[in-house]
Amino acid sequence: MTIVRNRTIFRRGIAAVAALALAGTLASCAQSQRETDSSSEQSTSQDFVFAASSDPVMLDPAMASDGETFRIARQQFEGLISTKPGTTELEPLLATEWKASSDGKSFTFTLREGVKFSDGTDFNAEAVCANFERWYNWTGVNQSENISYYYGKLFRGFKTGKTGGIYDGCTAVSPTEVTIKLNRPFAAFVDAMTLPAFSMQSPTALKQYNADDTSGTADDPRFSAYATEHPTGTGPFVFEKWERNQQVTLKRNDNYWGDKAKADRVIIRTISDPKARTQELQAGNIDGYDLVGPADVQPLKDAGFQIQNRPAFNILYLGMNQKNKALAKIKVREAIAHAIDKQAVVKSSLPDGSITATQFMPDLVEGYNDQIKDPDYNVDEAKKLLAEAGESDLVLKFAYPTGVSRPYMPSPEDTFAVIKSQLEKAGIKITPVAAKWSPDYLDMIQGDAGTSKHDIHLLGWTGDYNDPDNFVGVFFGGKSSEWGFDNPELFKALADARELPTREQQVPAYKQINADIAEFVPGIPLAHPAPSLAFAKGVQGYVASPVQDEVWNNVTVTR
Repeated sequence: MTIVRNRTIFRRGIAAVAALALAGTLASCAQSQRETDSSSEQSTSQDFVFAASSDPVMLDPAMASDGETFRIARQQFEGLISTKPGTTELEPLLATEWKASSDGKSFTFTLREGVKFSDGTDFNAEAVCANFERWYNWTGVNQSENISYYYGKLFRGFKTGKTGGIYDGCTAVSPTEVTIKLNRPFAAFVDAMTLPAFSMQSPTALKQYNADDTSGTADDPRFSAYATEHPTGTGPFVFEKWERNQQVTLKRNDNYWGDKAKADRVIIRTISDPKARTQELQAGNIDGYDLVGPADVQPLKDAGFQIQNRPAFNILYLGMNQKNKALAKIKVREAIAHAIDKQAVVKSSLPDGSITATQFMPDLVEGYNDQIKDPDYNVDEAKKLLAEAGESDLVLKFAYPTGVSRPYMPSPEDTFAVIKSQLEKAGIKITPVAAKWSPDYLDMIQGDAGTSKHDIHLLGWTGDYNDPDNFVGVFFGGKSSEWGFDNPELFKALADARELPTREQQVPAYKQINADIAEFVPGIPLAHPAPSLAFAKGVQGYVASPVQDEVWNNVTVTR
């Protein structure tokens, strides 16, 4: 059966719905770092200043897997498909319509006409194919999990390497029609195209600024001239400058094909400390920030600031590296599960509204299994299982990130402290391994060279689209440096479920997979935290997305 989708575009063709309400007036106003019109009591700012919890890793979304890089990428880059603001529902973007072949192995997109990249290069079918071929042809270090994370996880291989993956070619049928062929079905292929990692980038700029060059800094293409100075997309903002560990400045793209940005510039400041972000908002030096500390929500509301909550479309988990021989024993993993009091973790370190997790996806995702029950919190049972496994004197290196807040982990140091104390009560000795989030922590957890440095670790995931493969498939779809296990039965079950042609067929398959994962205990799903954003009174037009697909061209700031 051919599937055709053709929706009216909302995100950029009309002003965003659900503008934020103005609330009250500030009791006192600190001098802002941005210019305002002093001749009037209220004025519309030319800048929108937003505080991020960390610097982006770099500015090429194809090589990114972190939310702060993607936050900036969404302002500069666009994909073929997007989501309707505030939802996970698909809507057109650079493609106006699409259809799938009956076997689920071919997808044809009709492209928007008259769109140009910000360097003047035409966006057309040839440009689409150039991007797909770029990803497919990556070699060497570019195939590393910590560089090409999303392409590797979703397309399952490259032209050269152990496997060629599922990509089978791209054909530019005409300037406005392109067909992507796969050698195996992938039911969520169109949904995956909403990811910033699959944004369209200017083929001219990619070539001119050596985007895939590995001869530069530390032989790492993430720090090429393109990825640090010349990112080039079709979005409503264009790159101006990046002051490392301070801020990224983007300016309005006056040649943008859709709704022109209302702000002249957006400035994304790096403020790692949640309390400092709160103080900067109160002082009038920023207009908004993400990942509000749990204790700050009510005081900000009481002071008249605006709070938006995202649905908890995420998972916080304790990962276990089974390259550690002790953790390869299932009784040890079960012991750790019994040693953790999830309710205490939520109460002590996560925002109000957070709930404990029984599996590696939230209940909003199709394929969630509501029959899975948590292991009882039972310290005596944990000690008993450790003894039976011959690991009563277990010592584990426990890795956690510092200087960062994530939607699924707003206060990692606090979460680490709670779990460390719980494990120690069960007789497990903990060696802390702290690392700066970007890029050190992710490289340690996901990179090939870092697997010996951690035994257990805190990490999580915010879903990119409503598909179970985007959660459990990403985590457990194949061998991974993060988890260090080889489970061919689980890998095959996930591969088979991913290739089922309809969602109706996929749901029971994924419910069984979730049950199998719970029995295997590769890690501990801890919680689904509820993220909050805070804004000044005069911010309008910001629509919070469950998948963080937030584009700021309709945001205004009035003072």
